Amino acid sequence: MPIQRLKEFLDSHAVKYVTLSHSRAFTAQDVAESSHVSGKELAKTVVVLVDGGMAMAVVPAASRVDLERLKQAAGARHVELAGEKDFKGLFPECELGAMPPFGNLYGLPTFASDRLARQAQIAFSAGTHTEVIRLSYGDFERLVKPKIATITAD
Repeated sequence: MPIQRLKEFLDSHAVKYVTLSHSRAFTAQDVAESSHVSGKELAKTVVVLVDGGMAMAVVPAASRVDLERLKQAAGARHVELAGEKDFKGLFPECELGAMPPFGNLYGLPTFASDRLARQAQIAFSAGTHTEVIRLSYGDFERLVKPKIATITAD
């Protein structure tokens, strides 16, 4: 079960969280609607290539990653969106496109939008297209230690 590794990690750090089940949804906006979570609170995970290496960009569901801003935040020469073929095997226990924003569990640097950092709670796909986890943003930041930056286009 994809969500098991994440739950074990959260439990081992005494994090309080809620698991929400919802009808099958593939886009971040559909996940927000199906799980009754605000689009500001729901985070989507975007896999990017930063100077050729994989990284995660975590942004609000309704936002888009601004690659130029991400490049500046990363101090990189080149940033681009990763294609599914680039990361297909990187998250073996997750359904494609439903990876949680915990780059630390996969050895990936993680960048988080400053817009998410203003939220009390964060929710995100938990490895499947039918499950979301919600927890405090503070716990997310404490565990993942993302680089917080203005990385959205809006």
